[in-house]
Amino acid sequence: MDHQGRDIIQDTDTVELAYRPSRSDLLRAVLVRERIRRLNLLRWLFAALFALLTVLQAMSGWTLSVVLGGFCAIVIWGIPHLQAHHALRTVGWQGDYRVTVTDTGVTTVTDHVTLTQRWSVFRGYRETRDHVVLLSRDPNILLVEVLPKRGAAGPADIDRLRALLGRHLPRV
Repeated sequence: MDHQGRDIIQDTDTVELAYRPSRSDLLRAVLVRERIRRLNLLRWLFAALFALLTVLQAMSGWTLSVVLGGFCAIVIWGIPHLQAHHALRTVGWQGDYRVTVTDTGVTTVTDHVTLTQRWSVFRGYRETRDHVVLLSRDPNILLVEVLPKRGAAGPADIDRLRALLGRHLPRV
């Protein structure tokens, strides 16, 4: 198979991005996913609960409980950072990403992989100041595609990207 999925890329109305994934890109994707699933509220609730238990244990003089409670609060608060770090280790070795967004979908090319995702894979997108995050259709949103705006050639490309996304996906 010589074409590796490139045969579905149309020349009309395309936006190309070129970037190397960073930890902040992946952290933004994790945080958007967490916010959509409302896991951020649960994470903050558990972190606050463990912090409160740590304070109560400190007042009663239980040193080991204070250390364990504090450790649990910090780990729960840091889960998105750990996930972003793990995701970067998973994809970072692939080097530079070249992403083409067309009316057909999103095609990502690295030195090792070519991946084409049709619009039907995604449930919607959310735009942040520096990123556009595409969210998968599955109930747990296991797949996210993060498109850093810094990968675009200029502001006109970001506007065309917004227009393409607006035609194919709802904003969530």
